[in-house]
Amino acid sequence: MQPEPPSQSGGTGFDIQRELDRIEEIILYSTRIYLTGRTLVDEEKLLDQLDYVRLNLPGAFKEALDIIAQKEEILLQAEEYAQEIVDAAEQRALEILDETRIIQQAELEASRIREVVRQECEEMQRKNFSEIEQMRLQARQELEQLRQLTLAECEDIQDGADEYADAVLQNIEKQLSDLLRVIRNGRQQLNNDTQTRGGQGGQGGQGG
Repeated sequence: MQPEPPSQSGGTGFDIQRELDRIEEIILYSTRIYLTGRTLVDEEKLLDQLDYVRLNLPGAFKEALDIIAQKEEILLQAEEYAQEIVDAAEQRALEILDETRIIQQAELEASRIREVVRQECEEMQRKNFSEIEQMRLQARQELEQLRQLTLAECEDIQDGADEYADAVLQNIEKQLSDLLRVIRNGRQQLNNDTQTRGGQGGQGGQGG
């Protein structure tokens, strides 16, 4: 199975885990160098996938922020509803109770409820923003780890290629050295044969 190319749909339906899996597939399904345990990675394809992840991360963050905005809208509606209840209670107290002390107590209670609701809303907002920041930092760390891993993998591949090339050249050098030794031995043998024949010819002339 070959890794799928990155989609071009923008931030819609972006799944960071799926895209990171595609980067892993690009590396796993790349061509392996025989007897080296190394892999030749398609640099253009890998960089395209990294660019796709980098370009779509802001969209993923926007979706998360939209969810937080929806939560904040719900909290705002709840606060407004609570305020309406408080206002209704105050109005009801004004209509029913004429004594100033009771009216003041109702106002103090309404203020207390508003403060409790406000504090609860602020606490929920702080938690939500903290979660978003944590997600952003985690995504940045994962991208940095992926970048370091990719660089290390590329360096390993380059080192493996250099070692393989050196081994091939060393083998060729040995073969050439052996061939040169055979040639030298052949020439030496020819020279010895020539000298032997020359010596025999000289002795024959003296005997005649």
